[in-house]
Amino acid sequence: MEFALNKIDKQWDNYRSVNQHMNDLKRKVMELNGMKEDTYSRMSAELLPRKKPKRDVQIWLENVERINGEVQNLDGKIGESSRFTRGSHADNVLKTIREVEELTQQGKFEDGLVVDDPQWIGQVLSTTTLSGEGAKACVEEIWKCLMDDEVGKIGVWGMGGVGKTSIMKLINNQLLQEREKFDIVIWITVSKEMSIAKLQKDMASKIGVSFCGDEDEITRAGMLLEALSRKRRSVIILDDLWQEVPLDKVGIPEQSSGSKLVLTTRSFDVCRKMSCRAIKVKPLVEEESWKLFSEKVGRGILNIPEVEPIAKKIVERCAGLPLGVITVASCMKDIDDLYEWRNALKELSDRKKSVNGLEEEVFQQLRFSYDRLKDPKLQHCFLSCALYPEDWEIEERELVQLWIAEGLVEEMDSRQAEFDRGRAIMNRLLNNCLLEDFSKWGDRRQPPNVQEWSEDLEKVSLMWNRKLEFLYPLEMSPPKCPMLTTLLLSGCDIQSIPEGFFSHTDGLKVLDLSFNLIESLPNSISNLKNLTALLLGNCRRLKYVPSLSNLRALKELDLLGIAIKEVPQGMQNLSSLKFLKLYSWNIDEIPNGIFPRPSCLQVLEVHQALIGGKEVAELKKLEYFEGRFYDFHNFDMYVHAFHVREEPHGYLIIVGERGRHGEIYSSKTIVLRVGSVYPNQIMLPRHIEELIVCDSSFESHEEEYPIFSRFFLTSLRNFPFLKILYISNVKYTKRLFSPNCVPPNLEQLKVSDCNQLEEIIASEERGRVTMEFCLPRLKKMTLCSLPELKSICSVDAVMICESLEWLDVISCPESKRLFSPNCVLPNLEQLEVSKCDQLEEIIASEERGRVTMEFCLPRLKKMTLCSLPELKSICSVDAVMICESLEWLDVISCPELKRLFSPNCVPLNLKQLEVSCCDQLEEIIASEERGRVTMKFCLPRLKKMTLCSLPELKSICSVDAVMICESLEFLAIEYCWKLGRMPFKLPQVEPSSPLKVAIRPKPMELCESIEWADPDFKSFLIPKLIRWM
Repeated sequence: MEFALNKIDKQWDNYRSVNQHMNDLKRKVMELNGMKEDTYSRMSAELLPRKKPKRDVQIWLENVERINGEVQNLDGKIGESSRFTRGSHADNVLKTIREVEELTQQGKFEDGLVVDDPQWIGQVLSTTTLSGEGAKACVEEIWKCLMDDEVGKIGVWGMGGVGKTSIMKLINNQLLQEREKFDIVIWITVSKEMSIAKLQKDMASKIGVSFCGDEDEITRAGMLLEALSRKRRSVIILDDLWQEVPLDKVGIPEQSSGSKLVLTTRSFDVCRKMSCRAIKVKPLVEEESWKLFSEKVGRGILNIPEVEPIAKKIVERCAGLPLGVITVASCMKDIDDLYEWRNALKELSDRKKSVNGLEEEVFQQLRFSYDRLKDPKLQHCFLSCALYPEDWEIEERELVQLWIAEGLVEEMDSRQAEFDRGRAIMNRLLNNCLLEDFSKWGDRRQPPNVQEWSEDLEKVSLMWNRKLEFLYPLEMSPPKCPMLTTLLLSGCDIQSIPEGFFSHTDGLKVLDLSFNLIESLPNSISNLKNLTALLLGNCRRLKYVPSLSNLRALKELDLLGIAIKEVPQGMQNLSSLKFLKLYSWNIDEIPNGIFPRPSCLQVLEVHQALIGGKEVAELKKLEYFEGRFYDFHNFDMYVHAFHVREEPHGYLIIVGERGRHGEIYSSKTIVLRVGSVYPNQIMLPRHIEELIVCDSSFESHEEEYPIFSRFFLTSLRNFPFLKILYISNVKYTKRLFSPNCVPPNLEQLKVSDCNQLEEIIASEERGRVTMEFCLPRLKKMTLCSLPELKSICSVDAVMICESLEWLDVISCPESKRLFSPNCVLPNLEQLEVSKCDQLEEIIASEERGRVTMEFCLPRLKKMTLCSLPELKSICSVDAVMICESLEWLDVISCPELKRLFSPNCVPLNLKQLEVSCCDQLEEIIASEERGRVTMKFCLPRLKKMTLCSLPELKSICSVDAVMICESLEFLAIEYCWKLGRMPFKLPQVEPSSPLKVAIRPKPMELCESIEWADPDFKSFLIPKLIRWM
């Protein structure tokens, strides 16, 4: 008795401790998930071209996902157990707590999250259409030299603006497409100010060599030489070379064994001195120049009397240089005033050549475009591009933000209007050929010395000068730069800034310190009363920001992804603030009252930090909002506020717990992760475009109540703007839509991990009338891990999805049919069905045996059927599935399937067929009337056929049939023990690629034992057999 009482006491203690430990576990998991979200944010910033996530980071993320699932299961088991048995889970809870703590320690990744991607061989570059036959001939000649093992060095030369770089960009991209020819393609822009050290640094960054910083030139050359020698076949492209480069001093090996060096230069002497096969790019001939000019300026303009002769003289001034022709033509586009044409000719004629000859023409033509902008603000917008490194890819949004911050875009009522104006300015610059799209990483010069911080400095940019570390000597007095308005220092790895550095920079308007390693900001920032933009995003070590109360001119403040533990002081004084990003993983909640009243805020991003609904509702000028509300009460305050005024143009709102919600596709998105949901009605914003509901329980007394019927809009019916719906891990719901509440403009639907869901669309009156459900714009539907799902819609319903392109049905074990024959899916392109244990047919027939029914999927290109243990046929006996566009068919692990195609529905455009592990399959193509006429099955585009582990397969097609596959490149027949006949007929034309054949086991024995429809094909096939080791 005493033993039993002691056991009960112990169990009771365990019960109480389990509850305490479980609460502790949930708290630690929440912290771990916050760290996971931060890791994803960091990874998105670090995942640049040529990079991939570290394997240990991937494993850590997978373990975090796994531990979340284990905690959820453990919580469920504890919830279902009695008070007496609950204590038995104590050890598991403690073990899981220890594992969560270990993962939290492992997840810091202070050495970064990404490494170089070994699969990367080169960077794709943006290209333009080449002009003239000469350029096309150059491309062919360069390619021929690249393919010639006798040519190691190629020099592409010609005057500036003639198109050398455009030609080599095209060659670069073509090399990347034909990956088997070279192991790596390296593009380096050298430009006029060349140095061995800079060239070595650029080369190192492209091939993944890290310099410590203390190596001399010879050591660096040796390191590069060793790394490049490991690349068996490489192409190094040096663009815009102005002088001879000593390759041995840089570390570039002599070209041998198929490696190539290609350079572009304006000087034939450079080609000669570097022993290159010289290829000259010549200017356009007169007819080509005129044709190009006419295309760019518009034939309509040239039809105006007296304009054409003037235009031809202007084209002559362009000296056959494509850049000059395009630049001038873009300036004169849509100008129909004869006087403007005459004036343009005079301006071009008055400009003098320099000693550099025709190359100066390019500059003069660019200057002509610049002068014709006329508006000084437009010209300043163009000149601000000089703050970016040479050959740098400038993000469109980033550039417009800089223009806004510098005051080059006039202040307007909304930020969207300012961006529209900035984009209009950019279009003007693009249309005048003063800007172009390109994608290359550049580099900056070394940081200025103390003397260079002069009093007449107006704008300074050192952006992305990695390993700068220190901006200014700590022991020196602060610089005096009263005229400095813009200071761009992003991505310089700056670790500290002297305390008084900003004491004499009173005119500073734009300060960008983002992506640096600073831990604190100097207090002197607090006195920059003219500052309009302070950008500190992704300074992940930044823990201290001084008071901002004096920065009343501040319009843009970026504090995204920093390490502060509390909101900076003085935020409520920033009366001019329009743009605020504020998120630190150390701040879970934004305190009330930090915004000025009234507020000018147009953009507010606090990401997954909690914020009060009332705080956001009072921001009457808000255009974009991103943040998290704790519950529906706060969410309702937000929605009600915008019922009486215009909604923000964009938002990403989370209601409930933190968590990863996957990729966001829309600018107006709501994420609900609210645990238990009791209200029957949930009001959503009027113009919502994307709704994500996950990790929630919709409890109701009405079991049949569809989950989507709980949502309603403030003034509109049926969610006319909703495009994307994602439902995941939602409990206590059997239906998704009621028949009268299907969003009419839905484009994407994904439903996963809903254990009780039985139907997507419920039917109210089943069996009486055939109902139609129209989803006219639905393009993609994914149904995954729905253990109780029986059908997409009820048996007596027709689903019309005229735009559906992609359908995945995965792990839905209770589904017995996929489509009824009257479903309308004219645009379906990809279909995957897998792990549906009870599925018997893809297309079911309601009235079998009466009339042969046709089910058309005219645009279906790829179909995958995998792990369907009860699948007996793709379509019913009395139905025909017509898939005229089918190119790819995989049928794997369908043990009950006996035939694949009937003779009248063989897809003629099939390119790849794989059938494996189908235990009962007897024929690929069945014959309905055998023995009467020899049938021919033509599959003219079939390139690959794989038949593997089909123990009952007797024939590929019927005894009296032959198959003609003129494009076949690969045929594999493995472990098909009963195969008795090979139906292939020898193609009349030799295939473009040689046929490869794999037969296992005992290929020669099989070839001798089976019947051949065409003995000549046997003789043709045997030499093609792949020998297995």
